[in-house]
Amino acid sequence: MADKVRIGIIGIGNMGRSHISSIAEGRVPGMEIGAAADRLEDRRNWAKTVLGESVPLFSDGIELIKSKSVDAVLVAVPHYQHPPLVIEALKNGLHAMCEKPAGVYTKQVREMNEFAATKKDLAFGMMFNQRTNCVFRKMRELVKGGSLGAIKRVSWIITDWYRPQIYYDSGAWRATWEGEGGGVLLNQCPHNLDLLQWICGMPEKVRAFCHNGKWHDIEVEDDVTAYLEYPNGATGTFITSTADAPGTNRFEITLEMGKLVCEDTRSLKLHRLDVSEREFVKTAKAAFDSPPWKLEEIATDGQNEQHAGILKAFTNRILNGTPLTAEGSEGIFGLTLSNAMHLSSWLDKTVTLPIDEELFLAELNKRRANSRHKTVEDKVFDTAGSY
Repeated sequence: MADKVRIGIIGIGNMGRSHISSIAEGRVPGMEIGAAADRLEDRRNWAKTVLGESVPLFSDGIELIKSKSVDAVLVAVPHYQHPPLVIEALKNGLHAMCEKPAGVYTKQVREMNEFAATKKDLAFGMMFNQRTNCVFRKMRELVKGGSLGAIKRVSWIITDWYRPQIYYDSGAWRATWEGEGGGVLLNQCPHNLDLLQWICGMPEKVRAFCHNGKWHDIEVEDDVTAYLEYPNGATGTFITSTADAPGTNRFEITLEMGKLVCEDTRSLKLHRLDVSEREFVKTAKAAFDSPPWKLEEIATDGQNEQHAGILKAFTNRILNGTPLTAEGSEGIFGLTLSNAMHLSSWLDKTVTLPIDEELFLAELNKRRANSRHKTVEDKVFDTAGSY
């Protein structure tokens, strides 16, 4: 049995470079770079300086996949091409790790998941690195454990994604319907939307207001406010923007036995009730009584390995059959939330999950048809594009 996983990095943009550096520096035991690909020559030249002459470089992701030089691939290209490249890798017997988001629209991602299900001997993972954060892991443990009762309300204000105009001007594909498929929901927030459903579950109804180019000269959303309804009657809000300065990152979950508050992904506090609010509301003796509570600082294991942790789990799955941090099939859930928010805003009404995937794609294609993203060279995403 092999003791190393040779991985091919498809896309040598910001994230691709970060992964190459991390693996080359030995932060992922059992994994080594077997090849890399990008359609831009200057990025391949950068890779050559880091990896040396012995590692093959390709201008096309498909060529890398078919080269027989790797055991697995990491797909880090613009969003529309995530599913096609993952499918091609699996077809050729390669394990696949997909950067976020899983794709642009759920119909495309569902087809990827259905194909991956026929390749059960191959590892297929999602790069949801925030799942390694000890604070979010503890939140999930507390919520899923049941000791705090059922969820009553969820609120996440995540507006510390500030981006100036020069960020959007740095690539013709950025912040366009044809090039990227969306704005803050699809670029910055896939991790937050994944964590929201991973910890709290999926809502059944979504009403959203997505403001396109409200604060920047872009055609996609840079300001979003969404309202969620859950099957048990709980409600939620999700607010995000790339224009708030200073921004906020505050994730609250109110449950029957108290309230969890995560600030800036670093600390977790619990306002723990002495008795369930559902019991107290029925038995209180005075009109202005409220349940007594105490504030607790929740301890965690302190571990937060981020991208390297995801790749360690991926390596161990391939070599030893151990669990992934995030199965590839799970990527559809957070994307369902962003698709639902877009569709609700486009139709100006509440949408029920699961959404009408054909309707979503039709509405998306209307916007793609009039997108600024027009240049031929930028649209060639079947080669290995980059972030």
